[in-house]
Amino acid sequence: MNTIKLTTQDGQQVEYVDEIIAQGGMKDVYFSPDRSYVIAFFRDALDYQGKERLKAIIGAYRNGIFEKEGGEYWKNLFCWPTGIVEKDGKLGVVVPVYRSHFFFSHGSISNDMLGIKGKEKEGKWFASASNRSKFLAPEEKGSWLTHLRICLMISRAVRRLHAAGLAHSDLSYKNVLVDPTSGEACVIDIDGLVVPGKFPPDVVGTPDFIAPEVIATQHLEKSDSNRKLPSTLTDRHALAVLIFMYLFYRHPLRGGKVHDMDATKDEELAMGTKALFVEHPTDTSNRVKADQLSKAQLPWGDPAKMPYGIAGHLLADLFRKAFVDGLHEPHNRPTPSEWENALVRTIDMVQPCSAKCEMGWYVFDNTTQPKCPFCGTVYKGTLPVLNLYSSRHSGSYQPDNHRLMVWDGQSLFPWHVNRKVFPNEHLTPDQKKRVGYFQFYNGVWVLVNEGMPQMRDVAAKKDVPIGGYVALTDGAQFLLSADEGGRLIQVQLVKG
Repeated sequence: MNTIKLTTQDGQQVEYVDEIIAQGGMKDVYFSPDRSYVIAFFRDALDYQGKERLKAIIGAYRNGIFEKEGGEYWKNLFCWPTGIVEKDGKLGVVVPVYRSHFFFSHGSISNDMLGIKGKEKEGKWFASASNRSKFLAPEEKGSWLTHLRICLMISRAVRRLHAAGLAHSDLSYKNVLVDPTSGEACVIDIDGLVVPGKFPPDVVGTPDFIAPEVIATQHLEKSDSNRKLPSTLTDRHALAVLIFMYLFYRHPLRGGKVHDMDATKDEELAMGTKALFVEHPTDTSNRVKADQLSKAQLPWGDPAKMPYGIAGHLLADLFRKAFVDGLHEPHNRPTPSEWENALVRTIDMVQPCSAKCEMGWYVFDNTTQPKCPFCGTVYKGTLPVLNLYSSRHSGSYQPDNHRLMVWDGQSLFPWHVNRKVFPNEHLTPDQKKRVGYFQFYNGVWVLVNEGMPQMRDVAAKKDVPIGGYVALTDGAQFLLSADEGGRLIQVQLVKG
């Protein structure tokens, strides 16, 4: 096979094998000889704005994200192009190959009946109850906890894009690769990013993820000031839809209401001016008609069986904000940072299902007899719940609206010990290390101190040395750190 050598606009030497391995809507893709990167050529010539946008994305914006503190972290969350080439009048972008866990290792059921083994893990396989039930091999599905982590990674990536002054414009499960086995995610199709106010979007988005105001005004000319084009505000809508679909495997707006007998017009209204959350608290007109669902869509497709509230109060609040308050009021939509914060705290509230059902984990529901909403198994035994407080000033401790569930082997990290530490790209190597863990030992729950030199048993008025442990009894209080922002935990024992 013929190998072609090129030089990128910034002087890198690259080469590719002259055989198309994939074709997207706008580009033809070729492998490098060692398959460590691809070169994707645009089939149509780019105009001046398109060329300038590519230069900005691959130059200044890429440097601003990857060359600053925490830059290494983002290389796992974005598949960002590294160079621009030109051949026979066509522009191309050099893009790293996706990491190996974003390709199916098992694929579909029945000895990979669909032949997707080795193909990239496009999100559509994991955001649909029907696809999961009918096609995916069990080894590919992951757990509900890994799906929460996927949502966290996507929120974090979108937060970083928006902080850089960029919008994705086509955020969807087509342009986000996910790996439910590890909880990893990667945003792709970076070369189409919108630089607000400077470079307009090429596309309006992917159906199911386009914001209602974009659909409602798509008939207008792009130059019309009333036309709404993709932006950070429309990204917020797409992000909320993505998170909802990765947790509930159904769409938040596709219910039973018919707006027009013409299918095209009905779709425009249902996703545009008449868009309505299927679980709207007061307007029930778009409720899902469960009798019209296929067996493969159940129970997930029926909100009566799997209501969005099972994600816990923090995420439920944001879903209401996104699909009730902000559906037609873009500025009311949750920001990526709000999703990130809520997901971090929700992940701290998950509990393993004692029946080890397919979902594996569920969010503690604040009841005295918690049960898995997915399989109905009731928790038996004592369950410690830690309420987190932190110091503000003069030794007073305020509630953080943050709880940590305890399970056998659960870990404590520096972000649990101090409110000023947050688990994101800024963590130092030391801040990633576990500082304590929980164990069910001889019928008693204990917390073992591995790295908290200031830990103290408040009631007993004594320090807990590193290597020591304390029993988790109802009402017990432990100071984890005396520093500013340091946490005090109060134990609540739930008896199932």
